[in-house]
Amino acid sequence: MTDDGNKQGSTWPMPRFRFEVDFGTELKGVAFEEVSGLNMETPIIDYRTGDSQHFSTIKMPGITKYGQVTLKRGIFVNDRNLLSWLAEIKMNTINRRTILIKLLDESGNVTMQWSLGNAWPTKITSTDLKSDGDEVAIDTMEIAYEQLTIANGR
Repeated sequence: MTDDGNKQGSTWPMPRFRFEVDFGTELKGVAFEEVSGLNMETPIIDYRTGDSQHFSTIKMPGITKYGQVTLKRGIFVNDRNLLSWLAEIKMNTINRRTILIKLLDESGNVTMQWSLGNAWPTKITSTDLKSDGDEVAIDTMEIAYEQLTIANGR
């Protein structure tokens, strides 16, 4: 008998196409086409104490490094919220935020959440313009962050 997924305890991998990005109080549930760059890396440090009896090193964790998140979304008429946040950098008043990226199930419940601490925009790339194209206009924004916390939503 095959498992149809209706039994409690059945597990299926989550699809990655239903998600939302929460930038704070005025920007909740912002729709994006793509989110990439959710990564962190802890490099390995080879270390050998001076009085070690062995002629070999031990491996220790180094300082954790975080990538940059790239967000892609369609351009909407009179939507300046993200551009205003980017403009604050020019005035030397960087407003760092906690950004929540939420993976949703079919009912809209959060199943996984990535929390980016002390995040701020570093770059925006505007859409290509083509007179013979029929694609949606897409802006790309890169966000730097200093902390990444991953949690199950339930």
